[in-house]
Amino acid sequence: MTPARNPRPRAILRIHFHPVERNDELYGHLLTVLDGISPRIEPLPADWSAYVDLTGALTFWDRDVEGLIAVLRLRLLALHGVQSSAGAGPTRGIAAMAADATPPGAATVVVDDPYEIAAFLRPKPAAALPGIGPKTARTLARYGITTVGDIADTPLTTLQRILGTGPARQAHDFAHGRDERPVVPGAAPKTMSAGHRFDGDELDPDRHHRTVLGLVQELGARLRTAGEITQALTLTVTYADRTQTTRTRSLTEPTAHPPALAAAARDLLAGLGLQRARVRALALRAERLRPAEYAVHQLTLDDRDEKLLRLEAALDRARRRYGPGIAGAASTFG
Repeated sequence: MTPARNPRPRAILRIHFHPVERNDELYGHLLTVLDGISPRIEPLPADWSAYVDLTGALTFWDRDVEGLIAVLRLRLLALHGVQSSAGAGPTRGIAAMAADATPPGAATVVVDDPYEIAAFLRPKPAAALPGIGPKTARTLARYGITTVGDIADTPLTTLQRILGTGPARQAHDFAHGRDERPVVPGAAPKTMSAGHRFDGDELDPDRHHRTVLGLVQELGARLRTAGEITQALTLTVTYADRTQTTRTRSLTEPTAHPPALAAAARDLLAGLGLQRARVRALALRAERLRPAEYAVHQLTLDDRDEKLLRLEAALDRARRRYGPGIAGAASTFG
């Protein structure tokens, strides 16, 4: 009787891209580089990252995880001049945590070994565990549970009384390095994004507001030029410690026009409460794009909308002739 072969250890990669300028075309090119290493890619355009399942690619390339990541990062830099940071481990959760703890230009690999996994996970703060947000971390801290090791050591029944059955079981499994979630291959969704990185940590809410409105104008102009409309907006805030917060809002009507986009963006920004936050970068992404001919516009009894559309067309012509930033709403300028 032939003995059963041990399953091949999983090797999951989470990679973050750090380009100087961000655009959707570049993101697609970077995914193509990943596809040259392994076809099992799950794009995450919201934060310019992706999951890659390297399990089968290790045998094909005859390299270990560190060597294959080095090849991948070198290709990204050589072909597109894009620096990257990467984290790898036997699960999605560990790969994500390793990537979040890694600065640009470096890689962190957690070996598929119980002792290595425990040494990596246990000292981490509870909020670093996937699925544990700041509010849940504060709830756990009231019971003296502040690290991933504390979560692992807490009886499951106790966690269930604190968090509820489902979240407690997930947190308990993740804290012990158990995570069966697969990398789900797929094409990057059709999106369009604009971003701004501040020169330093920006605490001024007025600058946050002006910057977001500037991104709305840039995104709206690009959508109209491409003949597209968007059905949702996503705002991503990057803080001084490189953590991020992302919020999405669906639009009442698909559009490419600034008034509706600006209203949604302002709501997203206000909902984040950034009055005292040290913000490093802001990014706005239009999602679920459709051709502009599918736009539906609610008729009104005055000509205000028609005047706004004529003004918008004039501003678009000015931008095309003189470049972006030459004209726009007064609220976007300091």
